[in-house]
Amino acid sequence: MSSEKISKVRLGRNGPEVGVQGFGAMGISEFYGDTDEAAARDTLEATVEAGVTLIDTADIYGSGANESFLAPFVAAHRDEITLATKFAVERRADDPGYRAVRNDAAYVRQAVEASLRRLGVEAIDLYYMHRRDPSVPLAESVGVMAELVQAGKVKYLGLSEVTGAELREAHAVHPITALQSEWSLFSRDTEISAVGAAAELGVAVVPYSPLGRGFLTGSFSDASKELAGGDFRQSQPRFTGDNARTNAALLEPVHKIAAAHGATAAQVALAWVQQRAEVHGLAVVPIPGTRKRSRLLENTGATRLRLTADDLALLEPIAGQVAGERYPDMSSTAAARE
Repeated sequence: MSSEKISKVRLGRNGPEVGVQGFGAMGISEFYGDTDEAAARDTLEATVEAGVTLIDTADIYGSGANESFLAPFVAAHRDEITLATKFAVERRADDPGYRAVRNDAAYVRQAVEASLRRLGVEAIDLYYMHRRDPSVPLAESVGVMAELVQAGKVKYLGLSEVTGAELREAHAVHPITALQSEWSLFSRDTEISAVGAAAELGVAVVPYSPLGRGFLTGSFSDASKELAGGDFRQSQPRFTGDNARTNAALLEPVHKIAAAHGATAAQVALAWVQQRAEVHGLAVVPIPGTRKRSRLLENTGATRLRLTADDLALLEPIAGQVAGERYPDMSSTAAARE
């Protein structure tokens, strides 16, 4: 595999310059089963070596453990990386299943201080509102986020899972640098309104789960039988039963294209996401996650894969044929408010 560093792109009209592919750190701490911490630290080191500089976490991942885990890596590479984290999903230690979306000003101020402390930094490069609570005016949420910029605690602002109308409303309060939404060959609902608004406003799109939580690697036919305990995909609608079998069959053109290019299915899926930048006229920086150095290098290899018009035509129908929703409960997604 090539050790060549990936190219760079500006994150939005006025944002920082980052590697054209980022890194999602969520799986290091939770959701995907047990982690080999030594391998995960080695993978983090590989990100910098490969030119992957946008490192993405959130306070919810491991209930803060992910931010704490990243802290030594951040300290060692502070000038080389763009550090992104998020607030808005509240958890409780005494109730593991508890989740609440909070966008109120008091919570934002509390959350940023906790993240700064865990990460061991004086300023967060990119601070996202992880989920939108429609009962709290965007002017309040983004207004207090703007105050954090003024105070020097945050450099740039981002939003996750918002509609195009919400992005425009927020951008009018304070410039938004990045929109983080699920976007992949399996999930294209962000194209309904958000992507167009981002292109119009000069906002970068940071696709999360660009590999469909691993399904687009071609590794699954029924996750309920193939995944270890503690892996949240066992409850994901697209990964189980008839849905999983239907979706596995949809990958036939992905495998065909991969074979033609001497690439992997994952690389084809990532290359498709990367090439959305040209289709929609905006910066696109996907953040695939992995705990293995070999997978990280495979993922970054996708930035050098060029899909043809014929390839793209074969891939175009897939999302419309996917069985099952992105989550068991879609109420906190932008799709629910479109």
